[in-house]
Amino acid sequence: MTVTDTTRATDEGAIRARVEELLADMTIEEKAGQLTQYFAFDLPEGEATVSDLPQVPGEVDDALARGGAGSLLFVNDAARTNRLQRLAVEGSRHGIPALFGYDVIHGLRTILPVPIALAASWDPDTIERGQAVAAREARAVGIHWTFAPMVDIARDPRWGRIVEGAGEDPYLGSAVAAAQVRGFQGDCLGTPDRVVAGPKHFAGYGAAIGGRDYDEVDLSDQQLRNVYLPPFKAAVDAGAGNLMTAYMPLNGVPATANEWLLKDVLRDEWGFDGFLVSDANAVRNLTTHGFAADLPDAAARAVEAGLDLEMAISDPAYAHLPQAVADGRVSIEAVDACVRRILEVKLRLGLFDDPFVDEDRAREVLADPAHRQVAREAAQRSAVLLRNEGHLLPLRAETLTSVAVIGPLADSKRDTLGPWVFDYDLDESVTILDGLRARLGDTADVRYAPGVRPAQRTFPSMFEMFPGNATPDPENFDDEAELARAVEVARTSDVAVVVVGEWQGMIGEAASRSSLELPGRQLELLQAVVATGTPVVLLVMNGRPLDLRWAAQHVPSILDVWYPGTQGGTAVADLLLGDVAPGGKLPFSWPRTVGQVPMIYSHTTSFEPQNQGRRYWDEESTPLFPFGFGLGYGEFTYSDLNLDATTISGDGRLTASVTVTNTGALDGDEVVQLYLHQRHGRAARPVRELKGFRRVHLAAGKSQTVTFEVGPDELRYWSAAARDWVVDASTFDLGIGGDSTVPLTASFTTTA
Repeated sequence: MTVTDTTRATDEGAIRARVEELLADMTIEEKAGQLTQYFAFDLPEGEATVSDLPQVPGEVDDALARGGAGSLLFVNDAARTNRLQRLAVEGSRHGIPALFGYDVIHGLRTILPVPIALAASWDPDTIERGQAVAAREARAVGIHWTFAPMVDIARDPRWGRIVEGAGEDPYLGSAVAAAQVRGFQGDCLGTPDRVVAGPKHFAGYGAAIGGRDYDEVDLSDQQLRNVYLPPFKAAVDAGAGNLMTAYMPLNGVPATANEWLLKDVLRDEWGFDGFLVSDANAVRNLTTHGFAADLPDAAARAVEAGLDLEMAISDPAYAHLPQAVADGRVSIEAVDACVRRILEVKLRLGLFDDPFVDEDRAREVLADPAHRQVAREAAQRSAVLLRNEGHLLPLRAETLTSVAVIGPLADSKRDTLGPWVFDYDLDESVTILDGLRARLGDTADVRYAPGVRPAQRTFPSMFEMFPGNATPDPENFDDEAELARAVEVARTSDVAVVVVGEWQGMIGEAASRSSLELPGRQLELLQAVVATGTPVVLLVMNGRPLDLRWAAQHVPSILDVWYPGTQGGTAVADLLLGDVAPGGKLPFSWPRTVGQVPMIYSHTTSFEPQNQGRRYWDEESTPLFPFGFGLGYGEFTYSDLNLDATTISGDGRLTASVTVTNTGALDGDEVVQLYLHQRHGRAARPVRELKGFRRVHLAAGKSQTVTFEVGPDELRYWSAAARDWVVDASTFDLGIGGDSTVPLTASFTTTA
């Protein structure tokens, strides 16, 4: 045992001893308080709350002062954190501090690209660096724990929360999940300037029927094990200190009180020793599901399942735990097990020794310019070039005298940041218009026209209660005149940069859609600009695939920039002018129309595979852009695919290598992807599955040999027949290339 290991073991022993000492002297009411988390909204004076948040004024302060709350969420101000923490410490007989959680999904003050964009970078190092910045800012203001990453697999883009995850694939999703946990949390709980990572929503939440948020799911065992659980397992293996449970039932049992899921799988199989938190009001909602009879019953059944902390908007179910224990509905030992995990995380974070925040340092950290540079690089590496006919991109600044920037999203600071951020500073947010003007300076006339008014949601979002999250409808906006003006600006310019997409309130939680069409009159605007004959670069600001069928036929260059964050406009200008090259790849299959969804690349062969691309008679049955697709300014070819073995045992390994060459005139990045297909076995396996990837930079004319190791982790799958993970004796086809359509041109066999 090393010195570090010995020290850690000594610390662990001291932590456990201190926890047992506290437990022995706590009342059941104090224990129930430690298992309760309250919302602590701090809306500006005069801001109206909504009926979904019936928090009583002063309720949080009262709960803290009497030891009735062990945790708070939605506090992001250092001074307020200190005030509330003082109430908690002084309100507890044992001086137990509160644990502060927050939705730091893609940044706190410095906003990173949205998570689906980070996944599109296919670059775990970039993702880890970005979430380390988010963690540093969060911890500086007194946040100890983030409700992120969201690692739900999303295969229906109608689901609004696709923007928070890594897309459709469990292999990519697992790599992204692990990188985010490392970024948020560091090497272990208590790492300076880091926070507890809280992957969510355990488990299967992303499979909501019809893409309808909060709706039910219906998953087979093999789907759950092979597709939806692997990113959670990767997050746990990366050391995640917390998991959040899902709202919906799994196999008829609500996830928040599902003993099989929370105990058998998570704790017994995976060895997870962190704490579990419910989603908002999910324990109370056990009665809504028709699962629990009343609130004491809901509390008892959640605790027995191992749910440690209840996130409660108001009137928490866990406040009824003293009654539930007295009535014999739940054992005190089960309650103690939950309290033990909450106390342990507070001790590991050092909150007993140092519960307060240095307010001066918080201001310094939030202003750190290095954080903006990390956000800029993340936005650069996340962009996906979908089309570039005639090599219109990169634009050459020396040849430009006038540039038209068209579309209301092009100069919207709030929408550039994307959904579900709260502590941003709009003054330092760079729009696409801002970025191009700064980059081109006086060398070109950059002219702007919104063209159409911002589109509005059919139903208002409940999250518009947060200041700045509502999409304003401009006054005195003459729709026809503005459209005509945009067309004229485009007609008299060297190039038109048209920005289309969804406004940030149209995606995210409670923001599912029945359509993937461009909202409002954006398609009409795009068509009118293209009709001028001016070369058009289309930028897409989005968090899910949108209907780009017309654009894919008529617009020469299409760059998906997602919601690129605080430095989004600067990064987009860098990409358009060739200061950096786009190298991102799609983390989902991009359907042609909503009628195709869900559409995934890793489908099974099924019946009549020769007709797989003709499943619909009125539309092609292939995606508009395949999973893993993305162009670059370089041009990449693959050659000399080689396997160092053609037969391996079930627990053996082989190395696959390929030579990648940039045959283009410009430097660029390529994401090299490895896919496998198992021909036969104990189950019909998908036509191909991602099993390796690596992002490489190649100068023009240069080559690099890229290698991958293939072993049991890449070959195994969950067999419903065997009720276990298996590696079959079979033949495998292998291919390496730039997207999921790569030909599988090599093969090898595995023995039993």
